[in-house]
Amino acid sequence: MMDASLFTYALYLAAIYSLMAIGISLLWSSVGMVNMAHGATFAISGYAAYFAADWMMPLVKAAVDGPQSMTVLAILTMAVGIVSGAIFGIVIYLVAFLPIHDKPNFAVRSLIITLALNLASVQALLYFFGPQQKALPRFLGSGRMDLFGIPVRIDQLVTIVTTVVLLGLVLFWLRVSRKGLEIRAVMQNSEGAALCGISTRWTALPIMMLTGALAGVAAVLLSQNIFVNPTAGATPLIKGLTIALLGGLGSVPGAVLGAILIGFLEAATGIIPFLGQRYVLVVQFAFIVIMLVIRPRGLGGLLDETRE
Repeated sequence: MMDASLFTYALYLAAIYSLMAIGISLLWSSVGMVNMAHGATFAISGYAAYFAADWMMPLVKAAVDGPQSMTVLAILTMAVGIVSGAIFGIVIYLVAFLPIHDKPNFAVRSLIITLALNLASVQALLYFFGPQQKALPRFLGSGRMDLFGIPVRIDQLVTIVTTVVLLGLVLFWLRVSRKGLEIRAVMQNSEGAALCGISTRWTALPIMMLTGALAGVAAVLLSQNIFVNPTAGATPLIKGLTIALLGGLGSVPGAVLGAILIGFLEAATGIIPFLGQRYVLVVQFAFIVIMLVIRPRGLGGLLDETRE
């Protein structure tokens, strides 16, 4: 039976995976593009956060006394991760979208270009920084605290809360802002949005910046427990893509539900004696394949039917 600590760990995994999966789903549902460079965004944001934290740490400690210095460092490092992810989103827009968005077979062409961009980025990181792993400072905390009598790790709790707040702000912005309304219009019907004067070309730019920023947040949060290295984005990309497929590619609620299911499945698999961490990916992919065979539209289709 899953105890309280594993329950928190499952929510922690779900929070990280949802940031990646929602970015992939948003991009597909709006411009019809599967971004295979999402993993490169993750890795580049992780390196940017590492070097920024390494440079800012002595300055922050000199300017701020006590434990508040780590809070300030966490906020600044998170901001660097967000900005670097958004900037790489602009690069993807300029390289993999703008030149070919009105060409035939855009989905296939963009997939190939973003895959090439991902491979080139990994090789560039290897060339400049080598294969050595980098560790971000534990600015989110490394101890435990009691929450309603349940012992939870502070860094995992901060990750869960940060993700919930951030995704809530993103959904609120998409719902109430003018640009958010334009993005939602393109997601629902790109041709109809074009007839109303909404340009897919210029709407794609903030979408790619937003999805890049979400990948940057995921990189900073996950790098509290893993090392930063040139291939660090491979696993988050695979998990994000498969969860997006499980949730129904293009369905944001489905991606969230899929991330929660995969997070709990990974935590549960790890404590089964005859399985353990070695078979986590096998169990996850088997579950996803079975679900897609039963429901080809993914969990998003199930949610649509429930609403109807």
